[in-house]
Amino acid sequence: MNILNRHSFDCVKAKASELIGDTPMLELARTGTGSRLLLKLEQFNPTGSCKVRMARAMILAAEREGKLKPDGHIVEPTSGNTGTGLALVALERGYRFTAVVDHHASRDKLRAMKAMGANLVFVEGNGEGPSTVQRRRMAEEIVAATGAFWPDQHYNPNNNLGYIGLAEELLRDVEADIDYLVGAVGTGGTLCGTVKALRMLGSNVTSIGVEPTGSIIFGGPAGKYWQTGAGAPGGFTVGPNVDHAFIDEGLTVDDVDAFSAARVIARRTGLLIGGTAGAAIHVAMKRLALVEPNSTMVVLVCDAGEKYLDSVYDDDWLIERHLLDGAKHMSVHGLFDAYQESMRLVNAPAFSMGA
Repeated sequence: MNILNRHSFDCVKAKASELIGDTPMLELARTGTGSRLLLKLEQFNPTGSCKVRMARAMILAAEREGKLKPDGHIVEPTSGNTGTGLALVALERGYRFTAVVDHHASRDKLRAMKAMGANLVFVEGNGEGPSTVQRRRMAEEIVAATGAFWPDQHYNPNNNLGYIGLAEELLRDVEADIDYLVGAVGTGGTLCGTVKALRMLGSNVTSIGVEPTGSIIFGGPAGKYWQTGAGAPGGFTVGPNVDHAFIDEGLTVDDVDAFSAARVIARRTGLLIGGTAGAAIHVAMKRLALVEPNSTMVVLVCDAGEKYLDSVYDDDWLIERHLLDGAKHMSVHGLFDAYQESMRLVNAPAFSMGA
């Protein structure tokens, strides 16, 4: 039989949005006690981010509810990943899309939105973090003037619902329950939506939310931070999609630790991940040694590091902002080495004394 006759062509898609989901998983570390740390590599979605899942869910729901008409106009304030997701869905479904952005966002995310036909409207920030409040104010003005549809990712329940498929994939691919799920928290949709869906599917998962030091989501003092796509700056009212019922523990990670972890992952695996994923991995690598034997811990890697080549992966950029710390890099390498050594000791043949 010809091999072409046996091959299923269902894997050939007609639209980029049909490629959303079924992202791969990678075992990053394993301990001598049988616990393992897995990465859910969401950068393999179209647009290089998990946020395309919820962008599609919000737009499809708006169509069903009659909030978005043919040839309509979509407006959303965004730091980039939600914006690229909305840009993709908008161009496929025939909508105009305006992204309200600031210069705190990754330049490559801004370029990607523009390449997909989005109109970028910039607001001025104070340089202390993302201009979330200013972006929302500008979005309100555009909506009032044009009648555009504003998905409002911080308040739209379809943000969280967009991650039901992610939860299903996790349980399917792990083929067991997930004991710990670690993820960055910004709008709250990714972690809270996934955890809610996991528990509805019968999981007993414990969730750990991670935000930048300087973010106010977990009640800490406001401050400057350079991680983009997670956290909330001072003065911002955190929306209901950050549902603390689905965040068992909330931790903060500073930029140096987050970026150091991301850069070490690149050196050890060849994968480039975003800075907020670095923060989540920083937490997971430290926690892995403390969990119960034979635990499965999963980190949600929300986006691709190729968007941060001129920031997280640029030595000069880091040095200028006092964010490059060789000792922190060595500390992350040390955790990897310690886990590998624990595996070696477990697998080493037992020593026996001669008669």
